[in-house]
Amino acid sequence: MHFNSTILTIPGLGGSGPQHWQSIWEKQYNFTRVEQADWETPACADWIENINNAVNMYDPADVILVSHSLACAALAYWANKFNVKIKGALLVAPADSEAESFPTVTTGFSPMPLLKLPFLSIVVSSTNDFYVTTERTKLFADSWGSNFINVGDAGHINVSSGHGEWDFGLELLKRLDK
Repeated sequence: MHFNSTILTIPGLGGSGPQHWQSIWEKQYNFTRVEQADWETPACADWIENINNAVNMYDPADVILVSHSLACAALAYWANKFNVKIKGALLVAPADSEAESFPTVTTGFSPMPLLKLPFLSIVVSSTNDFYVTTERTKLFADSWGSNFINVGDAGHINVSSGHGEWDFGLELLKRLDK
């Protein structure tokens, strides 16, 4: 599979380990990870600055961001602050920063930003994600102006829920890579 765009991955809390679909995609397709100084006790302000710096290393009109979990909130905060017109974004299993299950080691990710994103986007949801309800994910997608894809019982769409290479995610990414 070939991609025409610049693809930047943004892992969630803890980063994405070597078996995570984001890490696999980075190796297989030469995607670039947006690195964060602190993966374990992140501050939203730092994360969005790093996203902005990474995007601006390229032509933003050619960039697709692929975020997972906590990185979905960071991406929405980044879009609201900087209003950069990128090509698109794939937001996978957005963790609800207002939920009881949300880790308390983070700073500045709550409340969930609910403003329309200034670019094409797809939100991918699961019906049994520990970090967010389907109803909340649908609210995020509607608020962000995103296409909403529910993949059924897929957990947090990560390694522990059986998602390694995740071919369906690549198919969704191709929809943005036009």
